[in-house]
Amino acid sequence: MTQIRHEPVAPTRTQWLAPGSAIDAHRHDDHQIVYAGRGVLGVATSAGSWVAPGTRAIWVPAGTMHAHQAHGELELHLVGLPATENPLSLDTPTVLAVSPLLRELIVAYTRTPDDDSPERARLRAVLIDQLRVSPQQPLHLPTPSSPLLRAVCDILRADPADGRTLAELGREVGASDRTLSRLFRRDLGMTFPQWRTQLRLHHALVLLAGRTPVTAVAHRCGWSSASAFIDVFRRTFGHTPGSHSIG
Repeated sequence: MTQIRHEPVAPTRTQWLAPGSAIDAHRHDDHQIVYAGRGVLGVATSAGSWVAPGTRAIWVPAGTMHAHQAHGELELHLVGLPATENPLSLDTPTVLAVSPLLRELIVAYTRTPDDDSPERARLRAVLIDQLRVSPQQPLHLPTPSSPLLRAVCDILRADPADGRTLAELGREVGASDRTLSRLFRRDLGMTFPQWRTQLRLHHALVLLAGRTPVTAVAHRCGWSSASAFIDVFRRTFGHTPGSHSIG
């Protein structure tokens, strides 16, 4: 995120991004809902990263520096909301569950962004109502500030299948497992196993968007078996990776 743009008005529109393409770092004075109708969406800020498939959307609060990354061919739906209107009362980026109804509302609303008709206003009102009842999802992968912790996290980002214990990783970076465990809780608000699982799920979504077979995804993300991966994936996303809609 080297070039940071300021775009006062968050756009409401649909756009397509090719696999691997990105939208550079920018910020809006408005809130924004970002949803991938096809493909998998990545959003990165200085605080961490979020990844969302078609059953999830990402809430980006006004003023947040963020960049978008496309995994697979991405059908991107953007909904801008004034900074004075925060139906979720959220001041940090958050992943939200998207019901079938909310999906159709977002797609319909972003299809005709210049329509000021009463029908569109009613559509928007229902969309806001559905947002208010959308469950929040813990799919945030926070970025560490501690140099020691960053070194450990960089090792695992380079190879999510790395199965070494925290003590073994600690020996490589010059820290005890007790120190690293304390840093994970203090800096990232989660345990080492929780962070590694989040990393592996993020990586799994990216691989699935590239149409990697489920068994290969399980192996490349460090699960002992495809069934173990499928179980964790189902408990997190509510469906199996084989039925994961990536277009």
